[in-house]
Amino acid sequence: MARSELPVTGQVLPERADAARNRRRILDATARLIAEQGPEAVTMNAVAHAAGMGVGTVYRRFGDVSRLLLAVLDDGEQRFQEAFMTGPPPLGPGAPPADRLRAFLHVVADRIIEQGEIMRAAESASPGARYQSGAYRAMHTHVSVLMREMRPESDPTVLAHLLLAPFVPSLFTHLTVECGLTGDQVKAGIDSLLGFS
Repeated sequence: MARSELPVTGQVLPERADAARNRRRILDATARLIAEQGPEAVTMNAVAHAAGMGVGTVYRRFGDVSRLLLAVLDDGEQRFQEAFMTGPPPLGPGAPPADRLRAFLHVVADRIIEQGEIMRAAESASPGARYQSGAYRAMHTHVSVLMREMRPESDPTVLAHLLLAPFVPSLFTHLTVECGLTGDQVKAGIDSLLGFS
């Protein structure tokens, strides 16, 4: 590449075909390990072996187990993001912000209950990684926008963090497994707390 063709700082370059294939192999191998043995079986060495590649490639691509587990979750996250950004109301555009927020938090609760095992493993591997993930940043931005519409006098960025704070797998495990609550009971609690009911 000639010097004049160097990318502008901050420009995102398209993923090379071989890098995209490696990423897909790693994610597929991780998903198989989770399905067959549970998320506790996911180590960088186990994934590399299952993907048929060197462990260095897995480390270079994902860095640690937490980021790898979050990447597996991000696969399904894209569909969720499309639903709340462009899908039908009340989750998507076209409904009042309070209705959209309620629908959004209900879906987030359902996703945590359904994918809690993987999310708990990612949470324990690196508790702060959640806030750096693309999934969290997208959710935070969405909730911030809704809060700005609902409460223009407030700081929507802070409110969004505070609203999303309880949506962690450890709390949902405590509520559904240890306390025996159903998903509907958890969502009724969310409604009551936020004045939706």
